[in-house]
Amino acid sequence: MNIRKKVRWTLPPNTNRYAALDLWVPAAEDEGWSETEVQHVIDEVVEADNDAAGLEVLAWYTAS
Repeated sequence: MNIRKKVRWTLPPNTNRYAALDLWVPAAEDEGWSETEVQHVIDEVVEADNDAAGLEVLAWYTAS
C-alpha cells in the first residue's frame, strides 16, 4: 500500500510507539483516513524493530 497522506498532530516528547499510536489513530480518523489505511500504519509501527523505528514510521505519516 502506498499512502501519501499526512496527519496533523503533535507527538509528545518521551512517548513510546504504542502510546504514540493511541494518539495518532484518532487524529488520522478525524482527518478521514480509511480503516485500511490506519491499519496499514499500525502494522508498520508494531512490526518495527524498536520504539525509535516505530516512531520514525509515525513521523513519516505526520505533516511537517
